Amino acid sequence: MNGLIGLAGTLALLMLFGAALSLADRRNFSVRWLVIAVVLVAINDALLTLGYGWLPDVLGGAWNWQGKFMALAVTIAIAALPAFGLRRVGLTLSHEAGSLKAAAPVAAAYCAFFVVIALLFPADQPSTEDVAFQLTMPGLEEELFYRGMLLFALDQAFRGRKRLLGVDWGWGAVLSCLLFGMTHAFGYSDGAFSFDPITMALTAIPSLIAVWLRLRTGSLLLPVLLHNIGNTLSLIV
Repeated sequence: MNGLIGLAGTLALLMLFGAALSLADRRNFSVRWLVIAVVLVAINDALLTLGYGWLPDVLGGAWNWQGKFMALAVTIAIAALPAFGLRRVGLTLSHEAGSLKAAAPVAAAYCAFFVVIALLFPADQPSTEDVAFQLTMPGLEEELFYRGMLLFALDQAFRGRKRLLGVDWGWGAVLSCLLFGMTHAFGYSDGAFSFDPITMALTAIPSLIAVWLRLRTGSLLLPVLLHNIGNTLSLIV
């Protein structure tokens, strides 16, 4: 029940922000796509939590392998629908001309960020499963959902753009990063909502870098690789 209430709070905030932003630029706003984004977040959360505990965890392990696999599979299936399109959500190995050269220093800064975090917040000695999970599932599932399909849906909901740092930014980029941060920092337990601003910053800031990489290169490849490298650096540095 706590998970459902936490999800309801997150979705209510998304709708509230969406409604406020729509008033500022009604011509570039689509309520249909905002509702689609809300539904996508709800589906993703239900899969990651194994139906909030209603589905058996047949894979087992210390980490949520089954929830991640299920969420990843459904994300790819939905992204393949005509309304989305694999290439349009970034599921492609091809990159924009010259984008990898431009992305190189940003990728280096992304890795440096996680090295600093690892030094400031050292982790316990990782197990083989810890390393295997962090090298694969977080980047695959989270980047394909947040920087791929959800970003696409929110960009369709808020179509206004501003050119900055070589890419065209929309409110979808900001909202997708805020939602990613809230999945780690916002929740409900013991009869009250909770919010951790430090966790929010440590997740939302690198997600903005990942969004820039996704928009600049046109592909999710670098965000996926860097996400997994960053998570693993936090374990081994």
